[in-house]
Amino acid sequence: MSMHAKLSASGSHRWLACPASVEAERGLPNTSSFHASEGTAAHELAEILLRTQDSPSKWVGVTLPESKWVVDDEMALWVEPYVNFVMASAPKNSFAAFEVRVDFSGWVPDGFGTSDAIIVSGDTLHVIDLKYGKGVPVSPVHNSQGMLYALGAYAETVGIADIKTILITIHQPRIGDGEPQTWEISTADLLLWGAWARGRAQACLEPDAEFVPGDKQCQWCKAMPTCKALATMTEQAVLADFDNIDGPDALTPAHQLTDAQLGQALRAKKLITSWLESVEDHVVGRINNGENFDGFKMVAGKANRRWVDDAQAGVALFEMLGDDAYAPQKLVSPAQAEKALGKARAQDIAGLVVKPNGAPTLVQVDDPRPALGCTTDDFEACE
Repeated sequence: MSMHAKLSASGSHRWLACPASVEAERGLPNTSSFHASEGTAAHELAEILLRTQDSPSKWVGVTLPESKWVVDDEMALWVEPYVNFVMASAPKNSFAAFEVRVDFSGWVPDGFGTSDAIIVSGDTLHVIDLKYGKGVPVSPVHNSQGMLYALGAYAETVGIADIKTILITIHQPRIGDGEPQTWEISTADLLLWGAWARGRAQACLEPDAEFVPGDKQCQWCKAMPTCKALATMTEQAVLADFDNIDGPDALTPAHQLTDAQLGQALRAKKLITSWLESVEDHVVGRINNGENFDGFKMVAGKANRRWVDDAQAGVALFEMLGDDAYAPQKLVSPAQAEKALGKARAQDIAGLVVKPNGAPTLVQVDDPRPALGCTTDDFEACE
């Protein structure tokens, strides 16, 4: 298993903006997900294809040696354009390295990471990053992860090549048009940025490091749900200056929010919503791990009834309702069928209907539904 640097390149968007986040995250567990595992497998497949020059189709159905992920048609389809781009970006007589460790500790204490692809051709250094996810678009412009990798790669070329131009490419084949996006920066400007990053890295190690909450740096921070600085910021984002609005909005009745106040609240919506969701996820995780959290419990959420077997229900309803059993081209729902049959015959479909359990939901303890894992015979324990 690979080690992760304390000041990692992948987390640099966070610690460069909020130095205190490094200490705030210390000791918190790393979490994984299906999407993270899928991304790891896609990178493994890409490296294999780049090194072997195999056709992606050759690996469909094959279990990857490290991740133990079975390659499917979709992964082969989306990894192929990245591989083709990297190969096309490495002209004859160029140097190319894939999934290579880069050391940028000359700028960030103990800084290192793994770059997907690095190509040196003449006086140009090209850093290429595969992003296999399809949720959040990532820009190469001033991309701190790519820039730190570029610094590490540049350090290796000193005395060997005269690098004047840095290219940073983000390739997200499953987002937008799937075309790679490339940003160019001169070596001189990269080194200036590196000097700034060195200062920010040192600030992270100070005992009184500053908390600087914000949309980008808080998004993937493990300390987000328990961060007091973020909680304070979300409160201030809505309430700050609400009593100090000048100009035309000052004529708004005292019991109404002004347009300026409404706009201020809307601008804070994304950060506030993501913070509240992280708080809920944090509490849910603790309860699922067997902890009690005062005032809250997990219950089965709302779920709609459905047919046990659509085909069986379709035959039975056609006998009862004829063409009215379909609304149109689609089998009616249990509720619609009961309405069509009327109260007298509603029980005729009882054996065809099932109500599945709803998704686990966090509620306050005064909710009448029993806590998950409890029975109504043990009511006090279910509160």
